[in-house]
Amino acid sequence: MKPMSTDPRILSLAAEVAKSPEQNVPVILLKLKEIINNTPLGSSELKKVKQDIYCYDLIQYCLLVLNQDCSRIQGGWTTISQLTQILSHCCVGLEPGEDAEEFYNELLPSAAENFLILGRQLQTCFINAAKGEEKDELLHFFQIVTDSLFWLLGGHVQLIQNVLQSDHFLHLLQTDNVQIGSTVMTMVQNILQINSGDLLRIEGKILHSILDEVIFKLLSTPSPVLRSTATKLLLLMAESHQEILILLRLSACYKGLRNLLNKQEPGTEFRQELKQLIGLLSPKVYQEVEEQKLHQAACLIQAYWKGFQTRKRLKKLPSAVITLQRSFRSKRTKILLKLNRQKEEEDHKLQLQLQRQRAMRLSRELRLSMLEIVHPGQVEKHNRELEEKSALIIQKHWRGYRERKNFRQQRPSLTEYKAAVTLQRACSQMSDVTSKELHSQAQERLQHYFMGRALEDRAQHHREALVAQISTNIEQLMKAPSLKEAEEKEPELFLSRSRPVAAKAKQAHLTTLKHIQAPWWKKLGEEAGDETEVPKDELSVELGTLFIGGTKPP
Repeated sequence: MKPMSTDPRILSLAAEVAKSPEQNVPVILLKLKEIINNTPLGSSELKKVKQDIYCYDLIQYCLLVLNQDCSRIQGGWTTISQLTQILSHCCVGLEPGEDAEEFYNELLPSAAENFLILGRQLQTCFINAAKGEEKDELLHFFQIVTDSLFWLLGGHVQLIQNVLQSDHFLHLLQTDNVQIGSTVMTMVQNILQINSGDLLRIEGKILHSILDEVIFKLLSTPSPVLRSTATKLLLLMAESHQEILILLRLSACYKGLRNLLNKQEPGTEFRQELKQLIGLLSPKVYQEVEEQKLHQAACLIQAYWKGFQTRKRLKKLPSAVITLQRSFRSKRTKILLKLNRQKEEEDHKLQLQLQRQRAMRLSRELRLSMLEIVHPGQVEKHNRELEEKSALIIQKHWRGYRERKNFRQQRPSLTEYKAAVTLQRACSQMSDVTSKELHSQAQERLQHYFMGRALEDRAQHHREALVAQISTNIEQLMKAPSLKEAEEKEPELFLSRSRPVAAKAKQAHLTTLKHIQAPWWKKLGEEAGDETEVPKDELSVELGTLFIGGTKPP
């Protein structure tokens, strides 16, 4: 949603641009010039208009149009030159807001580069033009483009370094045409008057190229206008930076420059500037510059040295206290860490001891409770099982310790063996038949292993089920009430699921009943353990099942 305070002229223009065909967009964008000219210069209303133009991407549209081919644009160079003016005026004084990074890092450098490209295109058209009127018109457009670029650089001085380092700018500067060369050097002179510090921030190779071209135009061009402009530009560069003056005086590339300048025939337009430049390159002036530079360097070194000595004296005053405090705090920290570590170790040992005592107590209580539950006849068996389990645990730990020790001792030899196997495998060449046989053998062994593993798992599950069943039976029998306390249905819970066992129990029970009910004279001469034969028809009864898991038999 755009703000409600947007200028209606901008809204109408943006809607027209969005709806119109691509070939009509450049002519429509020219209406921005009328909107900007009708707004008071330097007012808050003008800032708001520029923000609205940028908010509705009209500046981006102008930049896209400048990237197009001139022959496809309605109005040609007239439209393009006016769009450069509109673009530069809209970018200067604009506050982009949230999109500041995109505006400064992408849009502005792209606009400056497009201005330089348009300048090169106009330069080519100007050189190829035949008629004088056409050349004058192209020169006029070139002047408009350079003025727009200068206006953009005046509002955003951070672009000066980018422009001076551009290849398109060097091509424009290296032209042989008097009008274009003079215009470009005048623009450079105006740029350096805005901010001459950017001249030393560019690469040394590019700086040498600019100096070479300016000196070449000064010494080799017959045109007084071009020589005058080159002299003023070179004088400005030498006066602004002593580094450039020293470079012109001492560099082997510019050796004899002063003598060549003395041989020039200065015109009335630049006689004074040429004398100033020759005077700067004279040995006396150079010596004064060097002495001034040495004096400034000496003052700078003295200032740094005096500041260093003063800071050193100030640092020595509290240094002893700081060192004492630091060592005391360090020792105190170490002592506290040592005490905390000792306390943690003691607490850990105490916790381990308490855990061992608690585990021993729980183990003894468990053994006592088990002894209370276990039948007196099973106590010895229970103790024997505990001893066997303890012995197994001790053996397991001892064997694990022994195997780990042996493995650590055999690790170097195993490593050497694996390395030898790897080398042998890499060196030896195996045929396809042998490889397939080995693969089939490996598959068979793997299948045999998994089948054996499945059988072992099944047998293990069966053993675990039998052990669980026996444990349940023992537990149920141990918890069984006495015959006096048993109710009618409780004996049925202990019926066995095994028919042989049930038959044997039935036989023993009937034998005991017959022996009790028999007359006393039949018991004469019988032993206590003798069994009485029971008819088989009495044993052919339907037997129940043993109670397992706390449920009643069916």
